[in-house]
Amino acid sequence: MTETTENKDLVQENVQAENDSTEEQTATTVELTVEEQYEAKLAELQAKLDDEENRHLRLRADFDNLRRRTQLDREAAEKYRAQNLLSDLLPVLDNFERALQIEPTSEEAVSIVKGIEMVYRSLVEATEKEGLQVIKAEGEQFDPNVHQAVMQEQDSDKEQGVVLRELQKGYILKDRVLRPTMVSVNE
Repeated sequence: MTETTENKDLVQENVQAENDSTEEQTATTVELTVEEQYEAKLAELQAKLDDEENRHLRLRADFDNLRRRTQLDREAAEKYRAQNLLSDLLPVLDNFERALQIEPTSEEAVSIVKGIEMVYRSLVEATEKEGLQVIKAEGEQFDPNVHQAVMQEQDSDKEQGVVLRELQKGYILKDRVLRPTMVSVNE
């Protein structure tokens, strides 16, 4: 062999080696790309799964909250079922109390007052069974949650902020104020 032929053979071998190396690199790149694609797809699916699990947990928590809220609403509705009726009866109680303050002058009037007292007592008993209570006012410390101050007076014998007079009765149903007591407060 001549030197030129040997060089050609060496060049061909080098080219062949480079081609083989390039093919191996391309195959490795393709393999890595496929592996990377699978890993990327796996990561994407894992992220979707995590999102769906979070969504499921949030929906379940929302459902539990809704169920709890519904139960509380149901209990409140049962507890305060008579609220509207009792609110409508408060003026009736006021009118009975005003009627009972009148002094009867005749025998006939006395019997009418006794009848009114009986009806009033039975009405009060029925409302108390439902949980209606009178708010105590006179002599108590003024509480804006249950009292409504409509005037101020001065009494040096009493402390400041004490209720001096009750102008209109207030009522509580269980733990809700149906009507605050109208009061006069000491300055």
